[in-house]
Amino acid sequence: MSPKPDHTAESLVFSQLKNGSEQAFTYFFERHYPALTGFCKQFVYDEEQARSIAQEAFVNLWLSREKLDTPGGIPSFLYTAARSKCLNLIKHQQVVRKYENQKLAEQEQAINLEVLQAMDYDSLSLNELQESINRFIAELPPQTQTIFKMKRMEHKKNTEIAAELQISVKTVEAHMTRALSHLRQALSDYLPAVVVALILGQS
Repeated sequence: MSPKPDHTAESLVFSQLKNGSEQAFTYFFERHYPALTGFCKQFVYDEEQARSIAQEAFVNLWLSREKLDTPGGIPSFLYTAARSKCLNLIKHQQVVRKYENQKLAEQEQAINLEVLQAMDYDSLSLNELQESINRFIAELPPQTQTIFKMKRMEHKKNTEIAAELQISVKTVEAHMTRALSHLRQALSDYLPAVVVALILGQS
């Protein structure tokens, strides 16, 4: 078991986080990310998707950091954000793969039991960020857009994309590299580098 944090020191780091410190954000990321990823993996059963959901929860944290009151609110915020994303993904999979309603209900109940406390927050900032990302994606060449959406929004593997579009895996990788390079450059004008890395870190 890891040692308990120095609450005075953590309160100071928390204040720095609220003021926009990337170093403070990294501190809380390293402290909570492994456990949050493990929590997500219980329900999505996929390491890559679990990491992606956990990273999105930290993006939410950065965008809503000024709304938090104490360091103790950070775990509640993160697990609530991850819970919402897990449920949305489970529901999407239920539609795509035609899961039975009873199984969906059991998964929702299991997630609810894991979350100690819900924490409401304003998602306006996240919505604005998503609109910007969508605008930047629309600037990509048509085939690059298609491949990026298949990879990031439909969670398809490079081999699946290559087979569906009848192109090579290396071509898929080249388009993803182009898309990520464009988005990193575009998002760097809006977000700290550490948050951009969380959004686009998975290739």
